[in-house]
Amino acid sequence: MDHIDRSALKRTEARAGRLCEFCRELDPQFPQRKTADQLVTMSRKLSASAHLTEDGYVRHRMVELNRLALRYPRSA
Repeated sequence: MDHIDRSALKRTEARAGRLCEFCRELDPQFPQRKTADQLVTMSRKLSASAHLTEDGYVRHRMVELNRLALRYPRSA
């Protein structure tokens, strides 16, 4: 990837998807993610599987699981 112009790569990534609104609203570390990890495909609903990268998928799932864990406290 050293031969690819970084500015051209960012333009391509931005056209390939849109920001994941779910992650943007609920993940406090969202701004620190790589651009590709923030994006989801245009044609799918905002779900983990819509993410363009595996890291984006995993982080989305972690946010979902954290929300579930907070909603249902463990019983003793």
